[in-house]
Amino acid sequence: MDAPATRADFLSRFHELNDRFEALEPEMELTVRDPELDVTGHLVVWSTLAARKGPLGPCAKGGTRLTRTVDIEELRMLSRIQTLKNAAAGLALGGAKSGLAADPTAPGFETKYRRFVDLLKPVLHENGGVFGGFGYDLGGNPIHCRWACDQLGSTRSFTGKPVELGGTDYDAEGIAGLGVARAAATATRLRGEELKEMCYAVQGVGAMGAGVIRYFNPTGAQLTWISDPRLGGTWHLPNGPEPALLNDLISMHFQSAIERLQEGEYHEHGLEEVLFAPVDILFPCATQEVLHKDNEMRVQARIISEGANNPLTEMARTAFHERGVLVLPDFIANAGGVIAAYVEMTSSVGNEENARTRAKVEEAKRVTREKVAENVTQMLDLVERYEVEPVVAGRYIALSRIFE
Repeated sequence: MDAPATRADFLSRFHELNDRFEALEPEMELTVRDPELDVTGHLVVWSTLAARKGPLGPCAKGGTRLTRTVDIEELRMLSRIQTLKNAAAGLALGGAKSGLAADPTAPGFETKYRRFVDLLKPVLHENGGVFGGFGYDLGGNPIHCRWACDQLGSTRSFTGKPVELGGTDYDAEGIAGLGVARAAATATRLRGEELKEMCYAVQGVGAMGAGVIRYFNPTGAQLTWISDPRLGGTWHLPNGPEPALLNDLISMHFQSAIERLQEGEYHEHGLEEVLFAPVDILFPCATQEVLHKDNEMRVQARIISEGANNPLTEMARTAFHERGVLVLPDFIANAGGVIAAYVEMTSSVGNEENARTRAKVEEAKRVTREKVAENVTQMLDLVERYEVEPVVAGRYIALSRIFE
């Protein structure tokens, strides 16, 4: 990627690339239905431009969202971001998102899910299409992998699989959280700060948040605030979590964690208070747009590493930059999941060897650490060199890889 000579040249090139991206239309939008089973599902493939010269050829990938309200509009937004995220991570992989409008906890969901998988079978990459396959997103559960692989008679079109099926087991391994933690650690190091002197907060202790805690706590930073509806709200941990509580959080053993929180010297607050806690680093790992123009001024953190999809509005990102808060955008920080997916899709390691050695797991972790650190370093170099927002610098990296 050539470096423009001046800030004006950089912005000119950025706007040229951004205009090209904004002019893109989805390469594929597909709605599938089975009225008898009350099945409505969607797939959006935004772009495969970054993938066409790669080992998979035209292929796009992203998670599978399972909520009652998911619709084509939501998946358009997510697939655009996924296109940027995949390119920013340096992967020859386009962006896509699929979704089934159903409650994954309701009776009869397995039948609906299996039918949804069947309906998308013709467009799967292993069958000559551009859709790289299913994966985890909101509503995901490890059993869904088993159902999908069984229904397809193949393990090639679901990523995040258990190791014995040839996967990286990235939800259980917390590889997405590894990327978000790595982004924050890299940025802190580049700023010349000591992690052992810092404290942090995590909003959302699902697979992402638990992964962040798992990989960020060993840096020496102290976890002092956590929040999740399954924990009853926000909890202040003045001296950090005791080892047993830390293990419960990493393992997502919520009932045990609640008991320890209630019995220990911890303090309960409202669910959203974690966002405004007096910490050095904030990891929003729950839902989208939790920080916006009406609440960003209450945030006290100096670094925000985005774990959820789009947890900050664009207006909030700009406001944070103007007041000196460093934001590491999700499409740069939150790339571990799709990196692991790409490893699964391109690795030549067989299922038996993978089950024995966990080779794909270790490769996914290694590549995640390397790529996220490299991309954060490059992004912050552009921020300093051209005096632009991190989201602009990160987007420039992604756009350059899509079109060049």
